[in-house]
Amino acid sequence: MANTIHHRTCNLCEAICGLEIEHDGQQIISIKGDKNDPFSRGHICPKAVALQDIHEDPDRLRQPIKKVDGQWQKISWKEALDEVATKLRATQQAHGNDSVGVYLGNPNVHNTGSMLFSRHLLRALKTRNKFSATSVDQLPHHLIALKLFGHQFQIPVPDIDRCDHFLMIGANPMASNGSIMTVPDVRHRLKAIKEKGGKLVVIDPRRSETAEVANEHVFIRPGTDALLLSAMIQEMYAANLVSKHRLHEATDGLDGLATRFAAFTPEAVADSTGISAADIRRLTHEFCAAENPVIYGRMGVSVQAFGTLSQYLIMLINILRGRLDEPGGLMLTTPAVDTLAITGPGHFDRSRSRVRQLPSFTGEYPVAALAEEILTPGDGQIRALLTIAGNPILSTPNGRQLDKAFGQLDFMVSIDFYLNETTQHADIILPPVSPLEREHYDVIFHMLAVRNSSRYADALFEKDKNARHDWEIFLDLTERLAPAKTPAQWLQNRSRRLMSPKRTLNYLLKRGPYKLSLKALRDTPQGIDLGPLKPQLPQALSHKDKRIHLETEFFLPDLQRLENVLQENRDPADSMLLIGRRHVRSNNSWLHNSRRLVKGKDRCTAQIHPKDAARMGLDNGHPVRITSRVGSIVLPAEITDSMMPGVISVPHGWGHKRDGVELSIAKEHAGVSVNDLTDETSLDALSGNAALNGLPVALSLAS
Repeated sequence: MANTIHHRTCNLCEAICGLEIEHDGQQIISIKGDKNDPFSRGHICPKAVALQDIHEDPDRLRQPIKKVDGQWQKISWKEALDEVATKLRATQQAHGNDSVGVYLGNPNVHNTGSMLFSRHLLRALKTRNKFSATSVDQLPHHLIALKLFGHQFQIPVPDIDRCDHFLMIGANPMASNGSIMTVPDVRHRLKAIKEKGGKLVVIDPRRSETAEVANEHVFIRPGTDALLLSAMIQEMYAANLVSKHRLHEATDGLDGLATRFAAFTPEAVADSTGISAADIRRLTHEFCAAENPVIYGRMGVSVQAFGTLSQYLIMLINILRGRLDEPGGLMLTTPAVDTLAITGPGHFDRSRSRVRQLPSFTGEYPVAALAEEILTPGDGQIRALLTIAGNPILSTPNGRQLDKAFGQLDFMVSIDFYLNETTQHADIILPPVSPLEREHYDVIFHMLAVRNSSRYADALFEKDKNARHDWEIFLDLTERLAPAKTPAQWLQNRSRRLMSPKRTLNYLLKRGPYKLSLKALRDTPQGIDLGPLKPQLPQALSHKDKRIHLETEFFLPDLQRLENVLQENRDPADSMLLIGRRHVRSNNSWLHNSRRLVKGKDRCTAQIHPKDAARMGLDNGHPVRITSRVGSIVLPAEITDSMMPGVISVPHGWGHKRDGVELSIAKEHAGVSVNDLTDETSLDALSGNAALNGLPVALSLAS
């Protein structure tokens, strides 16, 4: 029997590259980039092979397991689901609805069933104690979209294919494949900017993989991006570089902005940022002189003490220069599934966390508060926890504290197919099918794409009859936690199952702006190009008055806190500043059990500048101890002039040598967790997002 080609999208990162998977019905023969995908154009990164590794991984759980006297035992789905529902319901009956907490990990947004069906389970739980990876990642983007445009998902992205000057701050798409900017084949797209005479400028404390291909790289001291951006705005006003634009008439809050930034001259911020006043002026004037410039910032900007303010100032520069909703600037997509219509606009600060009074965003509290909500006695204390496709012990601040907290829970259940650093604390694990055993459509990432497109794939392999999809697990638990008491409720439960992700998706496609259908996408398995991004503001704004609300009285008072940074005189000999980093062969903590992705030289190293290494008497490869307020880690030094002096970089997602973990390959390449250093008390004051970058740490030689 001849081999078959299966077309689908890689769902392991935001780039959503098209794949050709050759198989014989039971085994995968090869995974290649789909050259006929109009969006990704044949590009894939090394991560794509991990789809096969995950599917075939002998460590992957394939049926529910329960911890009995410290040992794991396989149990039936009925027994597992019944016990989970009984224990969660009993906890809430004894201690209130909020005694159960929920954590949703990043993989959920890469899963069609999770995106469309998890809400039913969350509603059935009726708890306010919800947390997710959002608050260690992109929360500033959502908050700004909500405040300015009226919807948490109305996030404009760089129109990379038509820009001629790309100013990128704290972003490394050559490693991430794009983030809050779905951009497959990013190398060639960045190269095209330069080939047409444009310019790529990267501002980063590390000369990253993206900086290596840029026209110019500028070092900046971690945590001072808001100072640089404020100085650029001050210079735009001082040099009369603010452009008149059609959207300005539909924007509230533009009056009086110049005076708010008057103190942040290039000279005032130069020492703090490490960028000379002359360079700040040059960067500003070159950006404003370009025909189609865009400024964009990502993780390095978001996860710091001024993350929301920095992202706001980036948006403000684009608005002031007339680069919002213009070709080559920041633009909104028009996805085939109207994601804005199926998700709520969001809300901010409707409630506060119990212990530290941190603000909620769209019903979720900052995950930096999760441990204290478990460890602190009192009404509303979390006593039972549900985690869904997440590993917060490696992914959120002060992982050791969270490790301790999880060990004190009365009951914990995880929907996950790995026994990892987090799920090893569970009493029951409910494993869903592998990514290749489910259909896939990117509900979220088509909405953040740099070109309008749509692509769907049925499951490659049929699931085992005893296996469960994620969405089936959600409904199984929903029906047990909130059993039907009337014929109408029974019919509602029945209709949810009948709809399924496929039927729900078909309905949403037909109601979308292009009136597509599941059949149309199945008939075009390599994807449909829906054209370049188009101007659509102010009509598309979600605010009822169809105006942009700059909300200056919410965002700009944070400038006062920023001014305090100007008074700091930090000596690198006293402490270094910690930043993270990404690698194209990794994605958070997901993929370290893939032998093909972790092979090669050790990637979990502490990158440090030669001057700092010489000051310490540190040789390349020598173990170095890094210490913060919450803990310390030891890992090998990697001495490189790609680092800014005074800055040390440790990658995120490692640290697999913990008791109870059953990831055989990951444990061979364990590394250490940078989140054993990050501080749960270090937050972005505006949003509650975790401040993972710019953390002061002390270095010493380790034997």
